[in-house]
Amino acid sequence: MTDFTADQAVLTSRVRDAFGPIVELEDESGNASYYQVVQEFDVAGASYAVLMLENASKDEEPEIFKIVMTGDELELVTIDDDEEWENVSELYDELTFPE
Repeated sequence: MTDFTADQAVLTSRVRDAFGPIVELEDESGNASYYQVVQEFDVAGASYAVLMLENASKDEEPEIFKIVMTGDELELVTIDDDEEWENVSELYDELTFPE
């Protein structure tokens, strides 16, 4: 996977359109957490959502999820590939804090 640049990203609103500005996610134990949708974008044929815990402190980093469509269902999945996560994280930084 190659590095992404901000000009390759297309801002989207799939998660916001489907769930609104706050998303409820459950962990493996069934515990619910609420996240604010910070940003969504497509790059290189994949879609990503940047979410921040609703009650996060200002020092906390947002979490990045991959948006996967299964039929008509939109699903947020954890990015398991370290290189993919690093590239998407750097892209989010570039989109958020342009030089």
